[in-house]
Amino acid sequence: MKYKLILTAMMAGSFFMAKAQEKAKPEDTEIWEPVPKVVTPGEHLGDAPSDAIILFDGKNLDEWVQNSDGSPAKWDVADGILTVNKNYGNIETKKKFTNYQLHIEWREPDGLEGTGQGRGNSGIFLASIGKGDAGYELQVLDPYNNKTYVNGMAGSLYKQAIPLANPGRKNGEWQVYDVIWTAPVFNTDGSLKSAAYATVFFNGVLVENHFELKGPTLYIGKPEYKAHGPSPIKLQAHGDKSKPLSFRNIWVREL
Repeated sequence: MKYKLILTAMMAGSFFMAKAQEKAKPEDTEIWEPVPKVVTPGEHLGDAPSDAIILFDGKNLDEWVQNSDGSPAKWDVADGILTVNKNYGNIETKKKFTNYQLHIEWREPDGLEGTGQGRGNSGIFLASIGKGDAGYELQVLDPYNNKTYVNGMAGSLYKQAIPLANPGRKNGEWQVYDVIWTAPVFNTDGSLKSAAYATVFFNGVLVENHFELKGPTLYIGKPEYKAHGPSPIKLQAHGDKSKPLSFRNIWVREL
């Protein structure tokens, strides 16, 4: 008897739901506002859209400073290309960011020597939270036939996330990173409210899929969060002895 009552109730519920659906209109589930802003895409794939902040357009380093002391950035600019100058250390953006979409292109030089981490090493710190190599690093390294630990290869979130694939091109060819960065959020007492996340496309191939970082990336030790606010984007002048690599076409969209 109990099961008959349950079945009857279920059938009655289904009947009333069906009747409600019969009365429903398409307009009931239409949303008209707020209307998304119009963004004009770049003319070619990889070109900056209309709402992007241009960080490097091939002309100058007006948007960058030295990470060590905040003085004007001193890397080399020639023929529309920015090349690492290891004599001056890391550079970072003047502007600080929270959540954003980043496009950046990089190239290892022809005739690159060295092996593993000593072969074309650099990094893109998605949030620079101090001097030196402090922050959250997306690794830049020769990706082509260059054996190294996989959580430190090109496309990795250094020492935390192994890339899902290796779509790297040969030395002398331009590589492309497209990144979605979600900054960590902290409570007023400094404790972590929500972690940082990164999604990375490497030459158009998804290599990090909304990965949750455990804190800033470290060379030694386990990561842990310490409260910070909006942060610059930093490019690394790594201390290896290989030829310096280059960057071009760097832009960001705040989200």
